[in-house]
Amino acid sequence: MSDKSERASVTGIVRRAFPVTLEVRAKKGATGVSTIEGYASVTEQPYEMWDWLGPYTEVVRAGAFAKTLAETPQVQLLLNHGGLSMAYTKASTLRLSEDTQGLFMGADVNTTRSDVRDMVTAIEDGAVDEMSFAFRVTRQVWSPDFDQRDILEVDLHRGDVSVVNFGANPATSVAPAMRAADFDQLGEDDARALMERLQRRFAPPVEPEPTAGHPLSLYLAQAEALAL
Repeated sequence: MSDKSERASVTGIVRRAFPVTLEVRAKKGATGVSTIEGYASVTEQPYEMWDWLGPYTEVVRAGAFAKTLAETPQVQLLLNHGGLSMAYTKASTLRLSEDTQGLFMGADVNTTRSDVRDMVTAIEDGAVDEMSFAFRVTRQVWSPDFDQRDILEVDLHRGDVSVVNFGANPATSVAPAMRAADFDQLGEDDARALMERLQRRFAPPVEPEPTAGHPLSLYLAQAEALAL
């Protein structure tokens, strides 16, 4: 049986999505440019996550973004964590800051691009209302029973903030915390335990054999003999 302490050994890039209020407005003095603002992460609000061991609670603690933001990380604004960048910190079109609510994002996007225009229209129509961010955990604390993870510090460098349809929203879904890319990060013992659990889960059902000596067993044996 897997031990919950295995949770602390999972590393790599992770993503978290949150329902947010996104605002769009035309940028003054710039034709074809709109400004999008919203929160890519919310701090001090527990949410439920799932992994191969079941549910656990996760909290992004206040101050988790202070160090990485001070290091001027390269971060891009994407749609569903993919496609061409729509804004970029390096180009000063994407601005990130942390306040008492969480990771605040402001982005100037070029609405002459069809993909940007579609995204802005979807936000204005209320068709999308979630944001997600990709990051690495650099400091964390697990509770003694490994049922709560407090994320104390993250690294945003070469990650992204994304407008998403639904994503792996920890506040409203039970999408697994472990993604395909995370399997390579497991140690040999953890990977073996997970494989054994999956094999048990997807093993075909075993048909019970008739009890020896039961009249039904005798009847079946006679029927098989006649068929030969």
